[in-house]
Amino acid sequence: MNFKKYADSLLRYPDLGFSLDLSRMDIPESFERNMQPQIEKAFADLKALEAGEIANADEDRMVGHYWLRDPDLAPNDEIRSQITEPIKAIKEFASMIPTGEIAPPSGGVFKNILIIGIGGSALGPQLIDDALGQLDEIRPFFFDNTDPDGMDRDLKEIGHDLK
Repeated sequence: MNFKKYADSLLRYPDLGFSLDLSRMDIPESFERNMQPQIEKAFADLKALEAGEIANADEDRMVGHYWLRDPDLAPNDEIRSQITEPIKAIKEFASMIPTGEIAPPSGGVFKNILIIGIGGSALGPQLIDDALGQLDEIRPFFFDNTDPDGMDRDLKEIGHDLK
């Protein structure tokens, strides 16, 4: 493949910060020209969704799960606040744990955290723990399946701190 074919096959959408390399796809050269109306409609529909257009007609509500990743896309201050305020409160709460402002009933500071994520929901926290290692004093433990032996093993290790 030469550079000209690559350059001619690169679809660029600078408003979205998005490019798509079609040079190694088995599609006709006329693809972009033929698909342009559908591409423009898809981008217009996306913009309408981001602006809060009702997308779920049966429930008469907006669909904005992507606002969780970027609250600035939320269509109004009320929704933006419903996203940012809980995050702020969680961060504030979490910052009080290592200092002992939030402490175990027996006093001192928390040393362990037990993350229960059966069905795959522990995978993200496990990845972060594996990738970053121990960055602080709180050790993570995971219940990521229903194996009673694994649970017993973890509980034996942290059990003395549960009193």
